[in-house]
Amino acid sequence: MILGVDELLKLVKEKNLVEGLSERELTNPEGCGLDLRLGKVWEISGETFLGVTDRKSVEAKLLMEYDETESRIFELKSGQQVLVTIIEKINLPENLTANFWLRSTLYRGGVILSGGNVAPGYSGEISFTLFNSGNCPVKIEIGARIIHMMFYEIMGKTNLYRGQWQGGRVVTEKIEKQV
Repeated sequence: MILGVDELLKLVKEKNLVEGLSERELTNPEGCGLDLRLGKVWEISGETFLGVTDRKSVEAKLLMEYDETESRIFELKSGQQVLVTIIEKINLPENLTANFWLRSTLYRGGVILSGGNVAPGYSGEISFTLFNSGNCPVKIEIGARIIHMMFYEIMGKTNLYRGQWQGGRVVTEKIEKQV
């Protein structure tokens, strides 16, 4: 079952489901979820390795970060891929999971989102990649709403997130054992 905005706002207030929401989301969210904002943009380089037990992610260099005192515009060029991190922090209890979708203005411009599910028990910021598959650059203001997150109630037993990305880590430092 998808949770409606009345239930979400109740959980935000009582259980800290999402920290750092914008005033708009706290007072007048749209649809049946919450819009989350662009907080950081990372340039990625290097290579990724995913083995049976070991892994290593790309390297990431911070390009731009949200600053409420000034407007900053990031231009995602045609063919460019970046890692991005949201401003808000998610705190999922054991009976909820969440999926997120790119806001339609961005996909209409050719932007593709990678990512989608946040597991029960995860706590932290979320990061994912944006890729501009279109022919034109896409300008995004840091702090703009970029994804819509929908929350789903889990019926039955679940296992809590136990991965190494807990807390919002963006990349690995070296080759590491997967848990």
